Amino acid sequence: MSGSQPAAMIGGTVDVARNGAFDETVLSKYLEARVSGFRGPMKVQQFEGGQSNPTFLLATPDASFVLRRKPPGVLLKSAHAVDREYRITRALFESGLPVPEPLVLCEDDEVIGTMFYVMRHVPGRSFWDPRMPGLTPSERAAIYDSANETLARLHLVDYEAIGLGDYGRVGNYFSRQISRWSRQYDASRTQDIPEMDKLIAWLPDAVPDNGERTTIIHGDYSFHNLLVHPTEPRISAVIDWELSTLGDPLGDLTYHMMEWFRPEGVDVRGTLNGADLAALGIPTAAEYSARYCERTGIDCDPNHPFYRAFNLFRIAAILQGIAGRARDGVQTSANAGEIITRIQPLAKAAWFAAREAGAS
Repeated sequence: MSGSQPAAMIGGTVDVARNGAFDETVLSKYLEARVSGFRGPMKVQQFEGGQSNPTFLLATPDASFVLRRKPPGVLLKSAHAVDREYRITRALFESGLPVPEPLVLCEDDEVIGTMFYVMRHVPGRSFWDPRMPGLTPSERAAIYDSANETLARLHLVDYEAIGLGDYGRVGNYFSRQISRWSRQYDASRTQDIPEMDKLIAWLPDAVPDNGERTTIIHGDYSFHNLLVHPTEPRISAVIDWELSTLGDPLGDLTYHMMEWFRPEGVDVRGTLNGADLAALGIPTAAEYSARYCERTGIDCDPNHPFYRAFNLFRIAAILQGIAGRARDGVQTSANAGEIITRIQPLAKAAWFAAREAGAS
């Protein structure tokens, strides 16, 4: 996709940032020896918007490829695991799930400076704004149903049968996530936000008892990580598997459903909050979750305010990680400063939802 796309969409490319540059000749020779059909000359551009693992488009005369790498510098423990991304996308691709085909994993830092993997480029559209301006109501309805069906398919995969039985821990998903993001927030702390401290204290004992389930989960299942076919209203690929693990499928579903509940002004992405859904052709949150439950057989209440509090807290903690990298001089995007300003509003919105759920 070009850099001239409308603001509601993402995926444009720019010249490679100076702090992300690498020896393109060395990379091209490496890929020519290991990737079938890869033949230079190669033009490299960087995708806009990536905050965690820098992502690059490699264009050659015959085909295009995508490279995901660890960023340079000192990194938080367990973060930026591109080898895990490669592993899960390989397993899911071979199982018929809509993911880009991974082609090679390079663990040798000598090639471009950090670990990376390369996959085939999947053309498509991805949206910042879940209202998807410019589309017809029938197109939106079809895309939302395709996103719902794709998420259900992912959660129905037998992870043990495809070799991912050790991909994550089983049980206590939300408790483990709360602990993880609390630790990472503290490790990246650049300011005191009282609401984050209140959430860290309240969330562990507030997890609803919905029964124990474990599936593969994407971890960041939102429309900006769903590629919509260039001309058809369907999901052609799910991308950015950095936060994937084994866990409660409600983690994916309720995060995805923040599209309906996200307050205005706390995220660069748009929101369906306050939208005329019927006119847009978009299902209500209740309709969407009911269709997902029909497809998976899961019976639960994903609209409980705990999940809104948890997901807003989690996003704030992730963005705090960006603030920490900016503090340490290893940020991976030019708009890191703007992102930092959203942490406190997210924390306040999360605490508001927590109070709906009974926090005091």
